[in-house]
Amino acid sequence: MPVQMSMPRLALANLVANVGIVVTGGLVRLTGSGLGCPTWPQCTSGSYVPTEALAGHGRIEFTNRMLTFVLAAVTVATLVAATRATPRRPALVRLATVVLLGIPAQAVLGGITVLTGLNPWTVMAHFLLSAAIIGVAFVLWLRSREETDGPTVPVVREPLPLAGRLAAAAAGLSLMLGTVVTGSGPHAGDPKAGRTGFDPQNVAQLHVDVVLLLVGLTIGVWIGLVATDAPKAPRSAVTWLLAAEVAQAAVGFVQYFTHLPVPLVTLHMLGACLVWIAALRLPLAMRSRDAATDRDPGPVAAARAVPA
Repeated sequence: MPVQMSMPRLALANLVANVGIVVTGGLVRLTGSGLGCPTWPQCTSGSYVPTEALAGHGRIEFTNRMLTFVLAAVTVATLVAATRATPRRPALVRLATVVLLGIPAQAVLGGITVLTGLNPWTVMAHFLLSAAIIGVAFVLWLRSREETDGPTVPVVREPLPLAGRLAAAAAGLSLMLGTVVTGSGPHAGDPKAGRTGFDPQNVAQLHVDVVLLLVGLTIGVWIGLVATDAPKAPRSAVTWLLAAEVAQAAVGFVQYFTHLPVPLVTLHMLGACLVWIAALRLPLAMRSRDAATDRDPGPVAAARAVPA
């Protein structure tokens, strides 16, 4: 089973499923269904499925829990494909294993979140773990499209790779602060759930400041790549990142001034995942394994390649 024929499709499905479960999890919270199933691993005491007494909230929360099994099936299929691929790619196996291990870790953390009555800090940790899994799933997809696990070489001039990594770090910090904003605002997942105690306006302003830093870094990278006539891949990556940031900022400002309507907040959560993926793509697009493979091996390596 050649890696390039099956792994990219499965890895992409895995990535989409991980993003999807973040969005559906957000809907659970935004509809006030976070405690629709008030216990874990059962939905209610003595029942694994929601009862009539829980009405719509129970069904929403239970559906989100069931989607975990769909995600697990896709992830297991991805790992099996990576294990059986020819030629064998140990890096793909390791990455697929990490994604798979993230599912039970998320289930346990989700259970703790429910059992603690939607403590805002565990809710934030729940989302950030999902973001980390999405990051690994994205790298898995990118690596599955490459033909080798060999070394990489930069395809852009210094210090652009460093600037790309700083932009990715700023995106991660923005994601983290975004969870603090949500944990301080009105969408607690249940009317009785606690909040962080931070002033929502202050943390929202801090979040915006980091977003502006991210946009500034992205524009700086874009200018640097254009000025140095960089290859198409990194220029495409920075363009997509900038477009995602502009769209996400527009949604963020509109939702803030319209008092956080559920559809816009849901769209903002999806946008956060897309910005995170685009930010991770930027530094990865600044290096190439193909270029490393095509390098001149040098006289020593060439001499070793000559048959005795």
